[in-house]
Amino acid sequence: MPLLPGAEPFEADNGSVGVLLLHGFTGSPKSMTPWAHYLAEAGYTVRVPRLPGHGTRWQEMNVTTWQDWYAEAERSFRELQARCDSVFVMGLSMGGSLTLRLAEAKADAIAGIVLVNPAVHSERPDRFALPVVKHLVGAFPGISNDIKKPDQDEGAYDKVPLKAAHSLTGLWKLVKADIARVTQPLLMFRSAEDHVVEASNGAWILANVASTDATEVVLLDSYHVATLDNDAPTIFAESLSFVQRLSPTAG
Repeated sequence: MPLLPGAEPFEADNGSVGVLLLHGFTGSPKSMTPWAHYLAEAGYTVRVPRLPGHGTRWQEMNVTTWQDWYAEAERSFRELQARCDSVFVMGLSMGGSLTLRLAEAKADAIAGIVLVNPAVHSERPDRFALPVVKHLVGAFPGISNDIKKPDQDEGAYDKVPLKAAHSLTGLWKLVKADIARVTQPLLMFRSAEDHVVEASNGAWILANVASTDATEVVLLDSYHVATLDNDAPTIFAESLSFVQRLSPTAG
């Protein structure tokens, strides 16, 4: 299956500190590669996997589940763990959900996590219909390219595959059930105006994680895909400072 432009996975092998970057639901590595290049140029070993079903055509997503996406995230994490002294995990939107699940499962093996507009639930009224509608309709209109900065493209589908969307709710349920297992240092970026993920997601996460080192940065000039938006330089620089603070002798 041909990949969409820019949907290729990214990897760079540099220092002894690793960073795993995870893209969002229906998105692709394209939304994360500028951030990945920035961290690689700062001397870190970086991985941006293409999650199964993403970066090709939306129909491919409907034959994958959250367990498939998590398995690929975990595979990349283990690869970094094998070659690095410490590993950080960072995610956008659903990538943030996967980041939280990895943090719950891996405990001290993760040095810190960075979340950008993470999702653990939805307030959309049509969410209640997903268990039935997914059998009747393949997809709903998409939620891609919620970006304030002109001429940006995250390489996402223009439709929401409904079987995959219903599976995502299963991931959210587990993340919420085990949220107190998240103890790692946490840095969260939240866009003040986000047309995809409601602000209640970030508020719930901060209120329920067990991390004693937790910081929220509100982005005033970006929409949902903030990693490609006007505040991207803030995300890049502050995530680098976060890593440097927690691994000061490496990178």
